[in-house]
Amino acid sequence: MSGLQFGSLTTIALIAVALLFDFLNGLHDSANSIATVVATRVLRPFTAVAWASFFNFIAFLVFGVHVAATISNGVVEPHLVDPMVVFGALAGAIVWNVLTWRLGIPSSSSHALVGGLVGAAVAKAGPDAVIWYGLGTIGAAIVLSPMIGMLLALTLTVVVTWIFVRSTPFAVDRRFRVLQFVSSSLLSLAHGGNDAQKSMGIITVLLYSQGYLTGAFHVPLWVVLSCQAAMALGTFSGGWRIVRTVGSRVTRLTPVQGACAESGGAVALFAATYLGIPVSTTHTVTGSVVGVGAARRLSAVRWGITRHILIAWVITLPASALMAAVCYWVARML
Repeated sequence: MSGLQFGSLTTIALIAVALLFDFLNGLHDSANSIATVVATRVLRPFTAVAWASFFNFIAFLVFGVHVAATISNGVVEPHLVDPMVVFGALAGAIVWNVLTWRLGIPSSSSHALVGGLVGAAVAKAGPDAVIWYGLGTIGAAIVLSPMIGMLLALTLTVVVTWIFVRSTPFAVDRRFRVLQFVSSSLLSLAHGGNDAQKSMGIITVLLYSQGYLTGAFHVPLWVVLSCQAAMALGTFSGGWRIVRTVGSRVTRLTPVQGACAESGGAVALFAATYLGIPVSTTHTVTGSVVGVGAARRLSAVRWGITRHILIAWVITLPASALMAAVCYWVARML
């Protein structure tokens, strides 16, 4: 087999793995979009995942590709990226995603991919392979995104409670059951807009490294559509273990609280996506759910569950980086 043919087959296989990661991202992170709307019984589970999948797919009509550009050029030195690095990054992220999905832990698919990219690049070229400023920005987002989601959701809950203080609980519940359709749609749109772009960035930098793309950075339309479709299909497949953790085990939700949590998370994700920051929808939504619970009373939040989630957040980057480095070394030996 010629080198050109081998290279083409390798590229096709890695694109398939990247789309698999996008599918697993949707599967793993489906709770972000549907947990609150299912927990409040506004939508049945099947209807909720179909609803979320649709908005996951059409997100490319709203957002640009700023996050994809960050993944391609802002985490590790682009000239060091080759098929082995891409394989290590994807394999490490997929292993971590599957492990946390099986355990029902809402860890971050986004940061698993970033950690995988860093781990594989460091395994190839050492610490100089990392663009530390870009990684630092993403690291800051690990801390800030759940805090911003929590503060926005808490503020919305307090404001809504004050506005409807003279209304009956039944009237408020009925109104916010309708409003939750809107907030759930916005959150699903934000999820598809930010998360699908991670795989777009990986595929695009791979295509540039192999000479299939040249010139100024751009993401081909077929890459955009493939990644959005893979994520939507993953969301449609559902992630019920994580839905239970986010939707009911962190705090019990009413339709008012569900709408506030979704709206707070969506606003934070919209802003990050337009700024090109690959944040974690899992972190942001979980922070929003904690915020609405804390607005009611601090004891309404099950802090033991929240602590376990926080531990998963902290170890995601180094754990996925280590797994990616191992996958890279194994691939090199083979």
